[in-house]
Amino acid sequence: MAPRKPAKSNKKGKRASMMSRYLIVSVFFLLAALWIAYNTFKNSVIDAPHWNERAKQELNSTSTTIQPARGDILAADGSVLATTLQYYTLRMDFGSEGFHWKAFVEKKDSLADSLARYFPIPGGATAWRDSLEAPLKRKRRPRGWRLISNVSYADYQQIKNFPFFKGRRLGNHGLLAEPMLRRRNPYGPMAKLSIGVVSEHRNGEIHGMSGLEYALDSLLFGRAGTSKKVNFTRGIGDWVETPAIRGWNVESTIDVQMQDLLENALLDRLKFCRAEWGTAVLMEVATGEIKGICNLEEDPQHKGEGIYIEAMNRAVRRFEPGSVVKPLSMMIAIEDGYINDLDSVITIGNSFQAFGQGRAITDSHYNAQLTVAGCIEQSSNIGMARLLSRYYKSPQGWHDRVAQTGFLEKLKSGIGEEMAPWFPVVPLGSGGLVTLSRQFYGYGAEIPPLHTLSIYNAIANGGRYVRPHLVKALHREGVDSIIPISYVRERACSERTAKMMQQCLSLVVNGDHGTARSLRNPYVTLAGKTGTCYSVNPETRQYDTARKRLAFCGYFPAEEPKYSCVVLMYHPRENVFGAATTSGTVLRDVAIAMYARGMLGNESDYVKDAQADESYKETKPTVFASAADDLTRIVKQKTGVQPKRLSSGAKVENGIPNVCGMGLREAVATLERSGLEVAFNGVGHVAHQTPAAGAPLSNGKVTLTLKP
Repeated sequence: MAPRKPAKSNKKGKRASMMSRYLIVSVFFLLAALWIAYNTFKNSVIDAPHWNERAKQELNSTSTTIQPARGDILAADGSVLATTLQYYTLRMDFGSEGFHWKAFVEKKDSLADSLARYFPIPGGATAWRDSLEAPLKRKRRPRGWRLISNVSYADYQQIKNFPFFKGRRLGNHGLLAEPMLRRRNPYGPMAKLSIGVVSEHRNGEIHGMSGLEYALDSLLFGRAGTSKKVNFTRGIGDWVETPAIRGWNVESTIDVQMQDLLENALLDRLKFCRAEWGTAVLMEVATGEIKGICNLEEDPQHKGEGIYIEAMNRAVRRFEPGSVVKPLSMMIAIEDGYINDLDSVITIGNSFQAFGQGRAITDSHYNAQLTVAGCIEQSSNIGMARLLSRYYKSPQGWHDRVAQTGFLEKLKSGIGEEMAPWFPVVPLGSGGLVTLSRQFYGYGAEIPPLHTLSIYNAIANGGRYVRPHLVKALHREGVDSIIPISYVRERACSERTAKMMQQCLSLVVNGDHGTARSLRNPYVTLAGKTGTCYSVNPETRQYDTARKRLAFCGYFPAEEPKYSCVVLMYHPRENVFGAATTSGTVLRDVAIAMYARGMLGNESDYVKDAQADESYKETKPTVFASAADDLTRIVKQKTGVQPKRLSSGAKVENGIPNVCGMGLREAVATLERSGLEVAFNGVGHVAHQTPAAGAPLSNGKVTLTLKP
């Protein structure tokens, strides 16, 4: 049987089917292409305004805040007390493609030696070597291993020349620098509490937390700016919409030299009497400018070792003042016309029950009678209570009269933590008259030392109540704004009252029975008032007679006051325990040191006019390192006495003392006591000294390298 031939119709049907499919696919792709072309044209031409607006909105939504540069805080002479500097955290990328592992292993020991020399850490080169070997022990190469933090630009450039890094490209050594801004105090802890500290908020803004940094934060901070993303011809970039405005530079009233003298004098006296803490403020009488302020406290981690650190700003905290408030009470009574004769005599006796209520008031020493001025000179509680209780019989009336002077208001000194005095008005039925009688001589009220100083300064200033302040001027981009002298009140008292009070305060130091007669000296005449107050036991709510606050507030020179000063110490535990021998001695030593340096409108060398004062030979004044050279010379030439010198730094046993880790002020004082000449470079604390500690003193000169 013959084979069958394939049907031609089947072949034609298959081809037609395939062509139909190709046609459908082609039409689909054609339609898709037309749809794409149409939408491209529509989006880029027809709907272009709409999409451009959307893009603009999206870009605007990515706007970022530009943080302003914080202003500097300056001393009165323009020296920088606080500034913002750029520092770096240095990291190493061990995973970079061209990293030279072999060279790193060969150079790590010499690199560790270089780091130990210029950036010492506990353990020295060995500790650095262990740190450098840590990345070698990891299974995966770290991409951002931290080498060192908080180094300056100069340090960064120096490290780039260390072994392994020098002469290699970034990809070969992997050293990366992360910039960061840090607030720094070039003078270390000097007046640090008054200057204050800053903190970074969650939004990245830097704001003050205490001191001037806090009180003047709105000025120092400046004004933030904004930037947004913008389409440029070569892509999207940042466009500054509102530029950030740098904060004002604040020129403070702090005098670096006076601040140094005040801190050294307070530190040495705290060590000598082993007190728990002390605070002191030095102010210019005519202007109210605070020239020095310091707060020192025994380091709680080194109890009994004589180490003191900056602590709470107690200059503006409230305390029961003790007898330093008596001049305020006497001033008001004189101003109101109740007291006209300072030589009039009043009966004192063993005790006095004011208003016939409460426990009898007593004095620490017996006087049958005293003059009115003698009540201040000998600090008589009975005398003050007898005098004032005759004329002031209403707690509210006394409160209002004190308030009239402006004394109860905040001083607005520029110190962020400042408090106002507290003079409670106790109802008569609850012992109001008893409290009133105590307020006359320093109990039953709480007053910050700075407020106490303000009223003494007014007395020294002829009654004009100038406002204590820490800010002198503002500077920014060629604009200078001088802060004028302001007054709490035009007058706290009349000039006549001020003159009478000056006589009383002069007797405290220069009178035959003055409570601060030990402060007499042949160089600077002092006037002021001692004050002693027991602290309250927080558990028993009774006075703890074993723990005293000892104050001295006054001014100098007494005949033509230029500077006023208040000093407050708490709980001295050895050598001296009186207000004059603790706090008063600080004021005296500052006054003498300023005299020795010619800072009281005098010449620094009065040898040609020297006259020996035989009574002063017995005193044997203490001389502190910060004024030792000038003062030792003039004291010895005037009196024939070699002043005793107290150490305020490291002990010198053999050779050059070790001052590494100290602040510059303490280091210089320590080395100068050993007769050495000191040179230094950098800012911050001592990181390295040449020659090293223990070298012979015959070298004569020591160079200090400082690091922040």
